[in-house]
Amino acid sequence: MKLIYYSVFVSAFLGLVFVINNFLTYIFDLPGLFGILAFLGFGYFDITGQDYSGVFLFFGIIQSISFIFAFCAPILILRQQKSERDAALLNSCSEIIVGFAFWSVMLIGVVDAAISFVRIEGLLPNIVGDDLALALGKPALRGAYIHIPLLIIGMIIALYRRGFDFIWLALLIVLGELLIVITRFIFSYEQAFMGDLVRFWYAGLFLFSSAYTLVHEGHVRVDVLYANFSEKSKAYTNIFGSIFLGIPLCWIVLIRGCWHETSPFNLALLNFEVTQQGFGMYVKYLMSGFLIIFALSMLFQFSSYIISHINSLVNKEENTVYG
Repeated sequence: MKLIYYSVFVSAFLGLVFVINNFLTYIFDLPGLFGILAFLGFGYFDITGQDYSGVFLFFGIIQSISFIFAFCAPILILRQQKSERDAALLNSCSEIIVGFAFWSVMLIGVVDAAISFVRIEGLLPNIVGDDLALALGKPALRGAYIHIPLLIIGMIIALYRRGFDFIWLALLIVLGELLIVITRFIFSYEQAFMGDLVRFWYAGLFLFSSAYTLVHEGHVRVDVLYANFSEKSKAYTNIFGSIFLGIPLCWIVLIRGCWHETSPFNLALLNFEVTQQGFGMYVKYLMSGFLIIFALSMLFQFSSYIISHINSLVNKEENTVYG
């Protein structure tokens, strides 16, 4: 069990380090772990073919050390022998990731929809001037100067506000759908950004709340056998199910989506991919990022889930021995 305990911690931290370094590598052209290995003579890992300067190599070394941290940090945590706190730590990490995504999606949805509305109605030049109004019609500029600052604000809010606010996102989706119905059937008015906003929030609600639903046993189970298991058998089922099905699924999503610059998630995010509707919302590329948040938050939550069940099994064995 100790090996499983350590492995799930490493898996969670390694996922976080992998995602952070993925963006550092492809946004800032840093060498990353593979670039450093290629520099050291391991040509097999040379996936970029670039020559890096001394400063870039320095940052690449830091990136490489961060992967070592993912293997060493769990050792320090486990040495403290506070098993109940271990699951809470992983759960808190998942909570921060989801909170960051939730607030970012809410803020970006409101602001981007407002920009799209005034742009469609021809009011944007009167508000920001002709040059900036033209620039806001370009996905790269809107993403870099509108969405990214809002992402940073969402991250700051998530660090200071703990807890889940999915009920508010669900309410906004209902209000968005209600607005579409009222404007379409009463005022005969409908624009592409209105449907984009609802889909944007709807996708975020389901993908971000998956980790929360897992904690509260809210996912649908086909209880043909599981319902009749003993508590011990249920714990073993959840542990090995998470190890062999849950965690591999998360890693498949991350690796397939972020392994290379041309991987699906990276390609969409780095190019600020948008829909063909020029006057809709410019958030399609962010919806690719939703799957990264889903996989990362579920990776932490599956790890917390496994540790919680291991702790329950250990406590029951101790109670049996000393009871």
